[in-house]
Amino acid sequence: MIPFRGPAWRILSAKHAQNALKPAHHPEGRFHYDAQLALYASLSADGAGVALRRYVRANDPPRVIVPLTIDLERVMDARGDARHSVVWQDARAQGLPAPTWEISDAARRLGAQALLYSSRSRPDLSHLVMFDVTPHTVTQTGPAQDWHPQYNIQP
Repeated sequence: MIPFRGPAWRILSAKHAQNALKPAHHPEGRFHYDAQLALYASLSADGAGVALRRYVRANDPPRVIVPLTIDLERVMDARGDARHSVVWQDARAQGLPAPTWEISDAARRLGAQALLYSSRSRPDLSHLVMFDVTPHTVTQTGPAQDWHPQYNIQP
C-alpha cells in the first residue's frame, strides 16, 4: 500500500455537477457491485475522457469535468496489472461476476482506501477508484467546467 495525495478529475452529467463527490450511483461497475461504495476518477483530465470513451454517445446530455484533490494513506497500486484490462461487461453479459471484482474485493479486504489502475486503452494514463469517500479523503478544488469529448462519438 502507498499513500496518494494529489489531483484527480471526474466527468459526470451536468445535472449532477453539484454531486461530484458522491460515489457511483450505478449498482455495478468495473470495481464495485451490490451497491458497494466506489468513486471513480482519473489522474489527468485526458484520462477522465479516455475512461468515458466506451460510454459516450452522440445524444447524451451535457457533461462536466470536475477537479478533485485526493488525500489517502492506504492505496493499492495495481497499475500495469493486465487483469484490469478486461472488459468487465462481457462477463456480466454472460451472467458471470466481473473478473475485476476479485481485485477490488481483495483490496477492500486488505483495508485499501482506493485502487490505482492503468487505463485499458491508454496504459500511460492512470485511474483511481476510491472505497473511502469522506470530506477528509476527497475535495472538489475548482468549479465544474463544460466537457466535450476530443474524439469521434458513436451514434
